[in-house]
Amino acid sequence: MFAGMQGWHLLIVLAVILLLFGAAKLPALAKSMGQSARVFKGEMKAMKDEDATRTDAVVAEPTTVKDSGVDPETPPRA
Repeated sequence: MFAGMQGWHLLIVLAVILLLFGAAKLPALAKSMGQSARVFKGEMKAMKDEDATRTDAVVAEPTTVKDSGVDPETPPRA
């Protein structure tokens, strides 16, 4: 994505952002983005924990099959 970008490309992008949003709004924008990233990270962690507990519950409760000792393919003896 940024493979062709060099240092001066980044400076131009930052200058354009500064012109678009203004110096006064940049700290608020950065704070908002940081909070959004923190919330996203927390939600991802909660989803991983939920999946792990769900997987553990499935593994902890295996299904059991009663063995009657009779082969179902063999007809009963008379």
